[in-house]
Amino acid sequence: MGMTITEKILAAHAGVECVSPGEIIMASVDIALGNDITAPIAIREFRETGAGKVFDRARVVLVADHFTPNKDIKSAEQSKLLRDFAREQGLTHYYDVGRCGIEHALLPEQGIVGPGDLVIGADSHTCTYGALGAFATGVGSTDLAAAMATGKVWLKVPRSLKFVYHGSCKKWVGGKDLILHTIGTIGVDGALYRSMEFTGNAIERLPMSGRISMCNMAIEAGGKNGIIAPDATTRAYVRGRTEREPRYYESDRDARSERVIEIDVSIIEPQVSFPPLPGNARAISTVGNIKIDQVVIGSCTNGQLDDLRVAAQILNGRKVHRDVRLIVIPATQAIYAEAMREGLLEIFIKAEGAVSTPTCGPCLGGHMGVLAQGERAVATTNRNFVGRMGHSKSEVYLAGPAVAAASAIKGEICSPEETQY
Repeated sequence: MGMTITEKILAAHAGVECVSPGEIIMASVDIALGNDITAPIAIREFRETGAGKVFDRARVVLVADHFTPNKDIKSAEQSKLLRDFAREQGLTHYYDVGRCGIEHALLPEQGIVGPGDLVIGADSHTCTYGALGAFATGVGSTDLAAAMATGKVWLKVPRSLKFVYHGSCKKWVGGKDLILHTIGTIGVDGALYRSMEFTGNAIERLPMSGRISMCNMAIEAGGKNGIIAPDATTRAYVRGRTEREPRYYESDRDARSERVIEIDVSIIEPQVSFPPLPGNARAISTVGNIKIDQVVIGSCTNGQLDDLRVAAQILNGRKVHRDVRLIVIPATQAIYAEAMREGLLEIFIKAEGAVSTPTCGPCLGGHMGVLAQGERAVATTNRNFVGRMGHSKSEVYLAGPAVAAASAIKGEICSPEETQY
């Protein structure tokens, strides 16, 4: 019996020829990641181990992205703890204000993660890196502390779900719409502790930005990881970028999948997930008239340059509705700079939107766009739980950048087609 791409990566990092679903393994990690919320706990636990030094100063990565630029004294103290630890340990990869970016966009961009890697991070959306053909998953801060000290992690080999996407996407439909539709189909626990492998000719045509969106939200279906086998698009993206030599894996033809789900993308419209769960996905044509107060375009899910281009295409020459606040957040400094060169930021500003330095900020109700009681937002973020973006009686509707931009213009959730000349 063959192995899936996930099983092959896990076997390689466990130093064995093969692994099976349900097996417990001790695996070597290529990257151990923490941020300004989760790493302080890990650092305290690390010190309790008495290890003294991290296992590899080039493989422990700290990114201050959630409450930065710091919103208050507590967040400033959290960031200082990271900063001091990074200096003490001589970490190669520590990212702070001015050199920072949202971690799950920054690490692929900087070549810190790549195909074939095993990555753990004390952040649930670490599964993003599956877009490059890596096994990546979120862990708790204590697991991160152990990995920082030893370079190892205990893992249970997940069962696999194979998703086959075929056909051609409609206009304005991207990776975010495919994953929202998928989560709506299987439910928020439909892939509980499963490896979600995304395949098919529609995935082959999807740009890296769309693949990042899909793997990023695997956790919203309960997945252990999301992953896409590397292809020409992957190779082009990582060429000359990654720190380590890429290792390309793919699933064997006779690999075991618990279930195979086939999806015809040609029938999928732009999606909107209603609160309070990402699984409450609906086609845009069925949404109805829902007035909104705020739109956020950004995050680790949809803050890529492609996402900003889509939003700018719709907003160009238009104005944001007078009752709506538009906040645009490029995911990294490099994306910010390129968006500026291409004139995208000017489009957003002329449309009367606000452009922010890279930060997770509003996604988790941290800062830069917290919602008040009774307010509604359309966001290209990944979660819409109760109180996720602010008050417990506010509402978040998840969508891709096209729907978000169009809704900002109209003042209510709408299809991009409704705002076109």
